[in-house]
Amino acid sequence: MSSVYKPENVIRLGKDFVWPGDKKVAVVIDVAYECWSDGSYSGIGPMGNVLKPGFIDNNAISWGRYGVLQGIHRVLRILKQHNAKASFMTNGVIAELYPADVKQVFEEGHDIYGHSYAMDVIPTYLDQSAEIANIKRTTDLIVNACGYTPKGWISPRLTGSSKTSELLIENGYKWHSDCMDDDLPYLEKYPTGDIMAIPFTMEINDMPHSVRYGNSPGELVHDFLKTIDWMTKFEPNATLMNFTAHTHVYGRPAGALVFDQLIELASNRTDIWLTTREQVYEYAKKYF
Repeated sequence: MSSVYKPENVIRLGKDFVWPGDKKVAVVIDVAYECWSDGSYSGIGPMGNVLKPGFIDNNAISWGRYGVLQGIHRVLRILKQHNAKASFMTNGVIAELYPADVKQVFEEGHDIYGHSYAMDVIPTYLDQSAEIANIKRTTDLIVNACGYTPKGWISPRLTGSSKTSELLIENGYKWHSDCMDDDLPYLEKYPTGDIMAIPFTMEINDMPHSVRYGNSPGELVHDFLKTIDWMTKFEPNATLMNFTAHTHVYGRPAGALVFDQLIELASNRTDIWLTTREQVYEYAKKYF
């Protein structure tokens, strides 16, 4: 029986799969480099009280704007200090407004993957023609900014439409991360071609941890260490996880120091593969 809970077009990796160097755990550093369309803004902000409907929330606009003005530069400095490479989910509007900064991200050796035109442009809300236009617009803006054509994609909220994977294939994409249903990459097969799904994890993520649930940033270090220790000691098979910093959240000093600690801790471990999504794609594709 066909079901969304048992897709028939998927090929998954076997239990004998291991990462380079026979490592059981691969860890990706993800950076959410996000912005909203002009006239739109984040529905999440540092203030607990939501404004009445119909009023512009300049507090939320200013909070979100920090990421493209200050947060991105602090995040890049931290990554450079540790000689670490990250995967940057990048909105097309940032490439449009701040092309020099997107070019710097690329030139410093980080992954760039498409993240829709803006955070308010969510594929599942779009009809097919609008979604095609959004993919093309986002791709072209990133190419214009840094000369690189992204191979990977992640939708805002990881919420693609029922057609997103096929439309990405038609536009030359090789992988996406609109998925949280496995511990390893898997292959989606369609009549027009294949695309790899590289799962995204939300547990070690500054947005839900500190903004939505109000936890102290420092607690994320504890959670990360406990998770890695458990995965490397007790998980019988290979796994993939990521930790994520948003430039407008942990790009701020109180969060950046935690991002700094997470990278240092991950970089010093010899029992994990600290990698990027692009490297995961290149390594895993030979197993399908």
